[in-house]
This record gives sequence, C-alpha cells and structure tokens, in this order.
Amino acid sequence: MDERYPHPRELYDLEFPAPAVHSDDGDGPVLVHALEGYADAGHAVALAASHLREALDSELVATFNSDELIDYRSRRPMISFSGEAFDGIDMHKLTVHAVRDNAGVPFLLLDGPEPDLRWDQFTTAITALAERFGVSQVVGLNSIPMAVPHTRPASITAHGNDAESLGDLNRWGNPMKLPASASMLLELRLGEAGYRTAGLSAHVPHYLAQSNYPGASAALLIAMSKVTGLELPVAALENAAEQMREQIDGEVASNAEVASVVTSLENQYDAYMRAKNEQASLLAADQDVPSGEELGAEFEKFLAAHAAELDGLGDLDASDDDSDPDSSHSDDSEDQGRDLN
Repeated sequence: MDERYPHPRELYDLEFPAPAVHSDDGDGPVLVHALEGYADAGHAVALAASHLREALDSELVATFNSDELIDYRSRRPMISFSGEAFDGIDMHKLTVHAVRDNAGVPFLLLDGPEPDLRWDQFTTAITALAERFGVSQVVGLNSIPMAVPHTRPASITAHGNDAESLGDLNRWGNPMKLPASASMLLELRLGEAGYRTAGLSAHVPHYLAQSNYPGASAALLIAMSKVTGLELPVAALENAAEQMREQIDGEVASNAEVASVVTSLENQYDAYMRAKNEQASLLAADQDVPSGEELGAEFEKFLAAHAAELDGLGDLDASDDDSDPDSSHSDDSEDQGRDLN
C-alpha cells in the first residue's frame, strides 16, 4: 500500500451503531450503486437515488471522505453569497444508506458523485463494506443519451454476470470497448470477488440529456424491482414524467422542424420494437439514426428557452408515492452516446 494515500478502509466513516440490514429471513441486503456523473444522462440516476432516500425509510451507514475522492476543480461545489459575505456551501457527498423498501426489506444505497480519484482504493473499500454487511447482490444504475423519442416509454438495457436474474430485459449483445467509469469498475471488481452483479442502463433522448428526465428514473426503479425483487415506489417519478412530456409535447407541436425530428425517432423506435423478436438492436450500425448535430440544431434553441421549466418538472413530491406495497411496480453527454452508437 502506498503510504502517501489512506488505506481503503480509511476512505469512509461508519455510523455507530450500524443499522440492521438483514431481512427477516436472514438474507443479506442488495447493494445498489447510483453514481452521478459519467453515465447520468437526464440526471436519471441522481433523481432515482434521491427519490429512494426521500420516499422510503433510510438511515446513514457510511460517509466517504470527499477530499480523497473528488477533484473539486473539475466539479466545483456551489457556495452561497449573501451579497456581503459567504454564508454556506454545498459540498459533494458520497454516502451509503440503509433503505427499506415498501415491504420493509432493507437494501444498501451508495450514491453521490462518481469519484475522480483513487478508483482502486474506492472499489476495495466498497468490497470491504459488502463483505461486512453480507451483501447478496449488487446492482448498478446508469443512464445514457440515445436516439430515442420522449413520446415512447423509457427503455432499459441490462448486463451482468448472472443472465438468469436479468429476465427478459434488453441486452447489449455485442462486444465493445468504451471509456470506463467508477461504476463499471465497481461492478467488475465485485463480480471478481464472487458477488452476483447487474447493471441497468436507461435510454434518455439525446435532446433531453442535460435536463431532468424522471421517466428514465422510473424505468430504472421498475427494472431494479424485476432484478432484485424489491418493492419500490415510482408514482411520483411517473407523475413528474407525465408533466414533463405534456410540456415538451406542447413545444414540439409549435415547431414543425422539431416535430419532424421527433417523428423520425418515433418511426425508428417503433421499427425496433416490431423487430425485437428478431433480436434487432438499437445500436445497429445500419440504422438511419439522426446525428447529434441534426438533433442539436433545433433542440438547442428549444432547450435554451425552456430549460428552467423542464428542470422544475424533475422536482419530485414524495407524497405522490404510497408506502403501500400495492402502489409499487414489482414486475454524459452526446459524446458518450456516439461512443455507444
């Protein structure tokens, strides 16, 4: 171990006493990692994580040392100025919470900004926490910009080292090389350590990648329920998604060029769904996918004029979600989208 840097287990502080995280039947908890940054188009991952913490009972388990993991010059914290003096700062927080689903089953939620530094030490620290709390399964949440329309349900593509647990969720299917993220490395290392791992990626319309997109957050939680059996609330996310769609529909209808682009994306999406039984892929190279430039030409003006309204629609009211299990479903950038297309 390099003496210049802290031991991986010194990267975080544990709460004492630690919350109970085993279910009544003795099973270890699912560990969900939801890291913001590289793969968080539409802020879908951040929205999903904050929604889980706010809509469900949660207790702090561990807090990571942000000074060791975050490069503040690349992601500067926001500081408040009263007009005369600085009076507060919102520092980045990377934490683990114990959360109980609608049925009272506990799981662990790791969320916050993706670490800029110490990836190996970070993954070693998470592996130590997984061992300490007897984690039974690991699930990562991601969202990526894709050539899909906002008028269709947000889709999910899954991967992992246990194909059976992924059920009928879409798969990538093709080998590829792509820039790594801390979330990807975490999944790799935990898989190597013997844990059952899965990754869920929500598809977010290219043109809304910088706005809050709660529809993708809802899709992530529904898929997470399928993979883990957890009963998770999604009503508030679905309500926010419907409000956002109505707002965008109204603006699209007033612009013929934008409407044409959306129609093209709808036709592509519908063709894919019809061909799904033939294992067609949204990533197929021979499909006529509108380029980022084509999308950006019209949507840049649209987003500039309506960014405030769209972001506001991502603010959730947890009271829209019922704590009753019957109310839940059990069933960064354009560059990244081009990397995957």
